[in-house]
Amino acid sequence: MKLSFRWYGTDDPVTLEKIRQIPTMHSIVTAIYDVPVGEVWPMEKIEALKAKVENAGLHFEVIESVPVHEDIKLGRPTRDQYIDAYCQNIRNLGKAGIKCICYNFMPVFDWTRTQLDKELPDGSNALVYYVDQLQKMDPLTGELSLPGWDASYKKEDLQKLFDAYKEVDEEKLWENLTYFLQRVIPVAEEAGIRMAIHPDDPPYPIFGLPRIITCEENLDRFLKIVDSPANSLTLCTGSLGCAKFNDIPHLVEKYAAMDRIGFMHVRNVKLMEDGSFEESAHYSGCGSLDIVAIMRALHKNHFTGYLRPDHGRMIWGETGRPGYGLYDRALGASYLTGIWETLDRLEG
Repeated sequence: MKLSFRWYGTDDPVTLEKIRQIPTMHSIVTAIYDVPVGEVWPMEKIEALKAKVENAGLHFEVIESVPVHEDIKLGRPTRDQYIDAYCQNIRNLGKAGIKCICYNFMPVFDWTRTQLDKELPDGSNALVYYVDQLQKMDPLTGELSLPGWDASYKKEDLQKLFDAYKEVDEEKLWENLTYFLQRVIPVAEEAGIRMAIHPDDPPYPIFGLPRIITCEENLDRFLKIVDSPANSLTLCTGSLGCAKFNDIPHLVEKYAAMDRIGFMHVRNVKLMEDGSFEESAHYSGCGSLDIVAIMRALHKNHFTGYLRPDHGRMIWGETGRPGYGLYDRALGASYLTGIWETLDRLEG
């Protein structure tokens, strides 16, 4: 296991120097954030980012993410130009030493929450998804803040996207994903990079938009599209784990044994009867997922890929990017490292 940590660049209040102080920290997970989606990342920007990370004593091996342009997901005639640019990004990142690219194929939205600062009983603040809140909200009215899109789309552009996706059901989205994978995976193989798709978060339709990277059946289907180690998963325990139909330790065991997990996002969620969930501390007892069983499944299968503590609560008065403060993610990293060390000693 290579412990890693998400970093949002020089504007991130969580600095590389602070991340470096987390025991056993190996890699920084980052991206180029000032190049529009669908364009090629200049090699000089990639090299400058690599230098910043490595000068801080950390490895530059994981990119999260190279976004997939909506025209690719929609299957528009313009998709080829965007796929060509995507392939060039893969080549450029391979030249810079990147080993894994995390990406997603979710229409319009990235991860969806209904509140970013819910105060939990212990006084910490967390990201939550409450079904009753979602039912009262409409993304086109501006009544809901959804990370990943609300700063990126004007309302009129968002309406056009929703209208376009009325013509794309799940099977059409599968067709468009297949077209994309058949183009990019051979390039990734040549570049020495594992493409690692992130599950839909949450793993069911939102506002009528299709979602397909959601469950074991669909993960199996995805991996068979291009049967290559370069076509792998970012197995996010919190994304898949917020749906009761997913058995997370089983999924980790299965795909780790197949060596099809390129990247692990490990976090805990507390599930509620109506399908709502709250993000919690990483410790198993704080949520609904058995984090020890998840880590044991990885250890049993000699997982050597990248793993990062995922979203954290805001604790001890910290402010910053919701879900991406330092303190709780650092606690999570230490908790996961402690489990791994214990497994090393007990199971060899």
